[in-house]
Amino acid sequence: MATTASANGSNAHTHPLIINGKPHTTSSSFPVYSPGTGEHLHNFSSASISDTDAAITAAEKAYPAWKALPPNKKRDIFLKAADLMDSRQEEMGKHMVGETGAASGWAAFDLGLSGEILRDVAGRISSITGSIPQTSKEGVSALVYKEPYGVILAIAPWNAPHILGIRSIAYPLAAGNTVILKAPEFSPMCSTSIVKAFHDAGLPDGVLNLIAHKPADAAAVTKHLIEHPSIKKINFTGSTNVGRIIAELAGRNLKPVLLELGGKAPAIVWEDADIDLAAMECAVGSFLHSGQICMSTERVIVHENVIDKFEAAFKKAIGGFSPADADPPILINAAGVSKNQALLKDAVSKGATIIHGDATNGSGTKMHPVVVKGTTKEMDLYYTESFGPTVSVMTVKSEEEALQLANDTEYGLSSAVFTRDLQRGLRLARGIESGAVHINGMTVHDETALPHGGTKASGYGRFGSHGLDEWVRTKTVTFKD
Repeated sequence: MATTASANGSNAHTHPLIINGKPHTTSSSFPVYSPGTGEHLHNFSSASISDTDAAITAAEKAYPAWKALPPNKKRDIFLKAADLMDSRQEEMGKHMVGETGAASGWAAFDLGLSGEILRDVAGRISSITGSIPQTSKEGVSALVYKEPYGVILAIAPWNAPHILGIRSIAYPLAAGNTVILKAPEFSPMCSTSIVKAFHDAGLPDGVLNLIAHKPADAAAVTKHLIEHPSIKKINFTGSTNVGRIIAELAGRNLKPVLLELGGKAPAIVWEDADIDLAAMECAVGSFLHSGQICMSTERVIVHENVIDKFEAAFKKAIGGFSPADADPPILINAAGVSKNQALLKDAVSKGATIIHGDATNGSGTKMHPVVVKGTTKEMDLYYTESFGPTVSVMTVKSEEEALQLANDTEYGLSSAVFTRDLQRGLRLARGIESGAVHINGMTVHDETALPHGGTKASGYGRFGSHGLDEWVRTKTVTFKD
């Protein structure tokens, strides 16, 4: 581990990439700062094209043996990696809080679910099976194999770095692929911790490789990876704008992609809802991790008969969850605060009303929750994903109007409905255009037993319980009896 002088004159460690199971130093690096304190935490090695090629070569070389490794041996590695991550939660949590500004509670959830994902996937590895269909020609039989693709590129974001990092690699690895994990520049040590846990659990060299790069090199390195003939499939979790670029580049190279992108999650609160429950679930769904979750609630659509009661309960719930007299929650960078301030300024200038918080609050990387009422299509906030502590409350009279508002967005990742009438809840759920609908629960919901993914501009493909199917393809073999 090298030590270099930082821009502010302090000394900081430079952490290496991990290629072919070994630390890999590079000729350049980039600094990582804490969004909470501004502290220069460390430097991280920045991959060049030649470094990237070394990772591809390692993954390609390791593929045949990993593909052939029996399922029970893969399973044991996954289970041991989960145990190691559990034993290292304190250290890993410190990295996450430092690099992303996450609250300790969010970091604990992120790490806890990560281990659960690994154990769930471990139990599913032996379920990958082919079939023996009946053919149309007498005397000819057929086998349908399910085989891994080969080398996979996994690109995961910073906002839930362990959950999304684990998810991006666990399903392809379990299916017998080898993986190059491209770490987010904001939280590369979180990705490092994941890779180290796998290697310490016995994962063979080259099966999982970690690269990172400075932001200025993102386009060139990503383009090189996607275009390289050894990369067979890509998964990306992140913004819709970047997802479009990756999908377009992959399409030109005839590479399949799994995308989990942005969201503008609606929560419908009907007149028969448990108002206190709805208010609390919407408060947490909107402002957990400062709203920096792709499933965060961004539109609360309330029946006009209970709007006053809901608003009062919503304000109370927000005050308990994120008190105005406490330190403001932290966003990943000042740009996120500026974006939300600009959305609020535009909305207020066009007639919206702030019913909780202050449209001008926020400085640096910190900002308190804000609730807006009267958002209309002329306002940027109506369509733009805030990805921050800003939510709109809207009033409706009918189910048809509620569905129209819920679906009037390019996104479709998660949603919620609050009602005591299950028939109505299911009816609304069928009408909402999203990958998931949670009746009497918040929009932020992720568990290993369920498929997870979006529709429309929120992406396509599924992680979760259907995740292994994404990483195998069929091969048909016929033979004469």
